[in-house]
Amino acid sequence: MNRIQKFFTKIKGLLVHRFFQVLLFIILGLFAYGLMFSNVKPEKVEVELFKPSEQTIRSTKTVEDTYKTEQEKEEISKQVADVYSLKKEYAKNKVDLISSIFDSAIEVNKETDPDKEHDDGKENKKGTIKTDAQKVSILKEKLTDEVNKNIEESVFLALVQADEDELKIAKDSTITAVNNVMSSRIAASDVENAKKKVVEELGYMSINSDMKKASNSLARTAIIQNVFFDKDKTEEQRRKAVESVEPIRILQGQIIVEENQLVDRDVYRQLELAGFLNTESTIYPYIGLLLFIFLTFAAFYYFFYFSISKKDNKYNQLLIFSLVFILSMATMKTVSILADLKNSNLEYIFPGAMAAMLIKILLNDKLAVAMIILLGSYGTIIFNGDTPGNLDFSMGLYIIFGGLTAIIILSRPNFKSKVLVAGLLLSLINMAFVFSLIFIMDGHYTRMEYLYYAVAAIGSGVGSAVLTMGLLPFFEAGFGILSSIKLIELSNPNHPLLRKILIEAPGTYHHSVMVANLAESACEAIGSNGLLARVGSYYHDIGKTKRPHFFIENQMNVENPHDRLPPETSRDIIIAHAVDGGEMLRSHKFPKEIVDIAEQHHGTTLLKFFYHKAKKQDDATLESAYRYPGPRAIMKEVAVIGIADSVEAAVRSMQHPTPEKIEELVSFIIQDRIQDGQFDECDITMRELSIVKHSLCESLNGIFHSRIEYPEADKLGQKVKE
Repeated sequence: MNRIQKFFTKIKGLLVHRFFQVLLFIILGLFAYGLMFSNVKPEKVEVELFKPSEQTIRSTKTVEDTYKTEQEKEEISKQVADVYSLKKEYAKNKVDLISSIFDSAIEVNKETDPDKEHDDGKENKKGTIKTDAQKVSILKEKLTDEVNKNIEESVFLALVQADEDELKIAKDSTITAVNNVMSSRIAASDVENAKKKVVEELGYMSINSDMKKASNSLARTAIIQNVFFDKDKTEEQRRKAVESVEPIRILQGQIIVEENQLVDRDVYRQLELAGFLNTESTIYPYIGLLLFIFLTFAAFYYFFYFSISKKDNKYNQLLIFSLVFILSMATMKTVSILADLKNSNLEYIFPGAMAAMLIKILLNDKLAVAMIILLGSYGTIIFNGDTPGNLDFSMGLYIIFGGLTAIIILSRPNFKSKVLVAGLLLSLINMAFVFSLIFIMDGHYTRMEYLYYAVAAIGSGVGSAVLTMGLLPFFEAGFGILSSIKLIELSNPNHPLLRKILIEAPGTYHHSVMVANLAESACEAIGSNGLLARVGSYYHDIGKTKRPHFFIENQMNVENPHDRLPPETSRDIIIAHAVDGGEMLRSHKFPKEIVDIAEQHHGTTLLKFFYHKAKKQDDATLESAYRYPGPRAIMKEVAVIGIADSVEAAVRSMQHPTPEKIEELVSFIIQDRIQDGQFDECDITMRELSIVKHSLCESLNGIFHSRIEYPEADKLGQKVKE
């Protein structure tokens, strides 16, 4: 173990204690606070009223301009016209009044003319003949004083002199005309025109002139103003108009005053609203930053403490996450300072995806996503240009989008070892995203500025890939991490140990490749590391290269040497391949996970064939003497490889494998290992074992599928393989 590993091992030893875990998060929080302190520190400016500003000043926050908002509300309120409401009941009242007057005149006519036969076909024998003056008096008695004083005497006289038919014609015409005119809106200034209109409508009546004049007079009397100012509705309309006014705000990042622009009263007022003229120091930005950092790190502490079950893995991940965070934040602050000095958008060259790539390769996707969200959030504060307290959300989106894109690209199997290719692809996507932000914000730039943005985006993607490739060896060496890139390097067929297996034990090599195919599919089915299972399978029987001919897969047309050996010797040779394999891999400095696979894939299983052979020779033979030394599988990948190893060898020895036979055999092997306690130290579940069984059966059925016998083969007395 090198010095770096020893150093980090000591730190992991300290992190066993809760106190040091909390202390680490406090240190990280203070580190982040120190980097972002200057970005939230309120800026004070020196400006004087009615003098040119010495600098361009942008608002660091969004505040409401209450003065302009109230001005806008007053202006909108004045523009709302008065509301006048139509009194619809006025038309009905006047129609009813006119109808009552004519009905009263008809009644008087009936009561005062006894010799006249009326519409009902009967004579009024009780009545007595009255003079016109008497009739008028009787008619007035039927009406109210208020009505009588508004009707001319000539109208009463015409009503009592007319016969019933004329009265009915006049009644219908007058009611219709009054209803038509009163149904429309009549303001105070429109009353006279309305009266003229009702007279025009009555001009077509075919009755005597006196009755027509009476009808005109009654109709004119009925026409009155029916539209009146509605105070309540007017106030409601004004209230709605005022409520619809959006508050006028000074937006964050908005230019309040340009350099050399005169600071008039309006500009001075806006500067005061934005807090630039406030001479009193405020602690709210510092408290806000502290609270923000506390919330983010509290969430991550909860995640690390409760979501990761394996303690050693937890502390490893915590240390790696912390180092990548510190490195990324330091890089981010450096780029932001350079961008401010150059007064340019240099921040787009920040290699934010580097952190996502490192965490994705070294740890897992969830932590990579968490890291990039954290960096994006802090990036909105750090990349706020020369306006402390401002939040650059576009830069935060750029960091998060680039990091998530890198995670997605590296998730593709063919990109796991192609970090540089992934970086180039990320560069193109970064460039497209930057231009999308520019176009959304309707930025107007020159061709050189567009070119600058494109180069910065490409530099970010390529830089992320180059830094990732450069830093990976240090993390792998310091933490003893087996990354996917390292695994792909070990899977190279030209690796010396793989070539050794191929040359010295070709049967074992073929068997290992078959096991690799089976184990990888099964591990991926249960969410384990399929690549680790594949590479581990390649080397799991490397120990057989010491005595290759003592293993049946390497015995090509030769006598089995075990037939001539005592069972104890055969036992020692067979068991030794697991121990020898571990030693060989350690001597070649292979990762611990690969060594564990070589040593643990048989666990403490029993060599049944040689045990029973020895039992026949000596009944006192102990079963424990014929078991592998172990240890038993700890990782799920080791458990799956052990099953796949036994299954592949067993199925290969079957004469006529069928899907039913294969399934029965796989079930038997898994159940045998369960009953033998081979999974007691592994966290693999029964459900996962069921999935492993299904995956192995599918893969084996594809490999050992049914053979077809052709007619020609029958004639030749041989079978032709598909």
